[in-house]
Amino acid sequence: MTGNGAQSNRNTGRFKRLTVAIDGPAGAGKSTVAQKVAKRLGYVYIDTGAMYRGVTWKVLNAGIEWKDVQAIADLAAHTTIALIPPPDLTGKQHVQVDGHDVTAEIRLPEVSQRVSSVASIPAVRAMLTAQQQAMGATGGVVMDGRDIGTAVFPYAEVKIYLTASTRERTRRRWQELMAQGIHVDIGELEQEILARDLADSQREVAPLRPADDAVIVHSDDTSADGVVDLILDIFEKRRQLLLVRH
Repeated sequence: MTGNGAQSNRNTGRFKRLTVAIDGPAGAGKSTVAQKVAKRLGYVYIDTGAMYRGVTWKVLNAGIEWKDVQAIADLAAHTTIALIPPPDLTGKQHVQVDGHDVTAEIRLPEVSQRVSSVASIPAVRAMLTAQQQAMGATGGVVMDGRDIGTAVFPYAEVKIYLTASTRERTRRRWQELMAQGIHVDIGELEQEILARDLADSQREVAPLRPADDAVIVHSDDTSADGVVDLILDIFEKRRQLLLVRH
């Protein structure tokens, strides 16, 4: 059902609102940029990484052994994750797990350290991918993650692979944690990011990689607003091309 929906969306590009897929590694600025792009377009923002973090947070609180893949999959199957957008598409999206607001908790270092292992479990990915496809089935969404353009919405009209150097991604994440009052060693943080990159890119199911037709955007020397402007320019060119084709 989901695959047909994606195909149908691709074939109706002349009047539907588009799907924007933004993939990339940890710390590339995906969430910040995707939220700004969604606001400028009047689209719905969907943070798929927050969904995996939500499951990871629940596993941590349940005390399940990380090697117990079946128990984690069973827990995920009985988990309700809701992404609550601000009423006017401004402000911050909130994340609820089984009705509990975990927006801040899912960004804690202990969740970041474990989320890749949870995301590598095929049953967890299948469940969350189905939910994500349902959320974006009608278009008009900006969805960020690691496999949006390759697995969740391979027919997304606009695909971006947003990246930055490891040093820059580490600096951004360190500043974010410090602003939250979480003190971490920047060298250790860099090693954690490198380990997560490796885990995300080498997992068997939906590994992190640019889609073949994605536009690769490097954000090292560009502000978030500058990246947003670039993506909106890519979006408009793609939209005009679809209008010409139809």
